[in-house]
Amino acid sequence: MAKVIEGLYYSESHEYVRVEGEFGFVGITDYAQHALGNVVYVDVPEVDDEVTAGEEFGAVESVKAASDLISPVSGTVVEVNEALEDEPELLNKDAFENWIIKVQLSDKSELDNLMDAAAYEACCK
Repeated sequence: MAKVIEGLYYSESHEYVRVEGEFGFVGITDYAQHALGNVVYVDVPEVDDEVTAGEEFGAVESVKAASDLISPVSGTVVEVNEALEDEPELLNKDAFENWIIKVQLSDKSELDNLMDAAAYEACCK
């Protein structure tokens, strides 16, 4: 069973957001990394790029498939996880520790459209 962490927000496209103050750390879920298999490349936006909830912001490529990353929130990218450039397999080691982008949230009410851990677990079954 894939790991799901309480206190995070989840999207149906298997991204999560960990909120800290005005910022959201966005990554893929443990379920997503299991489904993808060995991750070989992560395509991320640039710092200062705008992301929009429900729209693509990058992609994750594995030996099996490529999958678009869909932003669960809107805002401005303030940081990208540069470790993933050299070690994309970090997503397989721990998808929740290795977020992909840090976003300054522009509309926290969008979080209401996302699932909590229990709802996400039910979605994955």
